[in-house]
Amino acid sequence: PHAELKTGTAVEKMEIVGEASEFKVAAGTRIYVWAKVMGAADTTVSFVFSKGDKTSKQELKVPRSPYRTNAYRTFRKGDEGEWTVKLVGDQEAVLGSATIKVEVQ
Repeated sequence: PHAELKTGTAVEKMEIVGEASEFKVAAGTRIYVWAKVMGAADTTVSFVFSKGDKTSKQELKVPRSPYRTNAYRTFRKGDEGEWTVKLVGDQEAVLGSATIKVEVQ
């Protein structure tokens, strides 16, 4: 199994909008991660956002393959810096990852 990941400012009609890897955002802004998961039907995957000791995780079911899904994290003051987003499958296998740089204004 593997996944293609994209990051941006929104998801519309199951596609990423405002695709970028660096973001200057106001506090309280959501940054989205879009994924196309392949070869992982009938499983559960997790989006894991991490920077240093900060981590947030969101579990999602993947009913079929290929499957498009997305998750987001709301960025607040103190969340500035470089974040890694991983899509993790069974036995913590990394299916895909992306790095974003966030500046909160």
